[in-house]
Amino acid sequence: MDKKEFERRRKQLMRMVGVGGIAILPAAPVRTRSRDVEYRYRQDSDFYYLTGFAEPEAVAVLAPGRDAGEFLMFCRERNREREQWDGLRAGQDGAVSDYGADDAFPIDDLDDILPGIIEPCSRVYYTMGMYSEFDSRIADWVNSLRSGLSRGLHTPQEFVALDHLLHDMRLYKSRGEIAAMRRSARVAVEAHKRAMQMTRPGLFEYEVEAEFRHEFRRNGAWASYSPIVGGGTNACTLHYVENSAELKDGDLLLIDAGCELDYYASDVTRTFPVNGRFSPEQRAVYEIVLEAQLAAIDKTVKGNHWNDPHDAAVKVITKGLRKLGLLKGSLPKLIKDRAYRDYYMHRTGHWIGMDVHDVGDYKVGDEWRVLETGMVTTVEPGLYIPNKRSVPKGFRNIGIRIEDDVAVTAKGPDVLSKGLAKHPDEIEALMSGS
Repeated sequence: MDKKEFERRRKQLMRMVGVGGIAILPAAPVRTRSRDVEYRYRQDSDFYYLTGFAEPEAVAVLAPGRDAGEFLMFCRERNREREQWDGLRAGQDGAVSDYGADDAFPIDDLDDILPGIIEPCSRVYYTMGMYSEFDSRIADWVNSLRSGLSRGLHTPQEFVALDHLLHDMRLYKSRGEIAAMRRSARVAVEAHKRAMQMTRPGLFEYEVEAEFRHEFRRNGAWASYSPIVGGGTNACTLHYVENSAELKDGDLLLIDAGCELDYYASDVTRTFPVNGRFSPEQRAVYEIVLEAQLAAIDKTVKGNHWNDPHDAAVKVITKGLRKLGLLKGSLPKLIKDRAYRDYYMHRTGHWIGMDVHDVGDYKVGDEWRVLETGMVTTVEPGLYIPNKRSVPKGFRNIGIRIEDDVAVTAKGPDVLSKGLAKHPDEIEALMSGS
């Protein structure tokens, strides 16, 4: 992302914070996986959104109108010995020259310097509850200032939820962000193609998962969430991530896998036959889900409400289930009673951006949010038919989901993950190599 993009974001947030306010953002802490082994570090999304700074042990401060500098960074000092072990650090000079800070200080000096910067401010903008240890430090600084009231020290009068402002900003993607998400989706699409072309009976789910991880890493990306690779009945478990079963001839394989590239996520799902050919029952269910997805994408347009794509998908799915004989009754009553939830129990999408389940409210007050240009959502209807006696044998253990990432534009829905087969004929052709 261009440095000017981060600068623009900081200026926009500072306009909302206003003179007399201060915004404080800690970096994500390092997490331990087991004993002395750490997870690969991934910066806090809010912190990175404003700074582009990917190191741990850092704090960003925005103080609009401060004469001695509005954007301050606290970060690790350069240390040749530690850098030998852990890699290069930006240091205070790098925070200024490379990341646009007006001034920078060693992170070890945070307790000595930051309370004095907070003291003249009347409002503190901070996201409580994300990092409990840092919450305690904020409370200690304010209590310390309060104890000095008799000496004439000033105390902030108001704490404001920073995430309320920042997450609404993040909901509207810029052109640069849309371009980044399109690149991430393109990598995911190629990984799904690779999986379709190599899948065959006798492989194990983890072998297919390995193809995704290979394709992601060869493009500089990481999995944005644990891939779901579920064959047969496993596809009916929505968050199945064990990925350990053998793929059987005649089963379907549902793969929900996306990547994170340059801090932007993709989230793509396809379902296809392990042996390359849909059975008549599988195709019948698949075509219902596909029709539902296309109907939902058509509703992902500026001016519609957030729930309109879901309502469109529900109508198609309920009608399809009735046609298959899995539901009985009038269409309006079945929808009103939510009878479809025995087979379709999740919503049709979620915001996506720096986080897979990205920030942003779905309702404003009691009303579903109006879709606007720059918003990006997944569109992912599905059907999950259990192994029950009440279900005709040919439909049992069928789990199907089709998911794409869709940007709302002035010209209509923009499918960022386009180019990946999803019509059953296209899938069979791709798997056969024709």
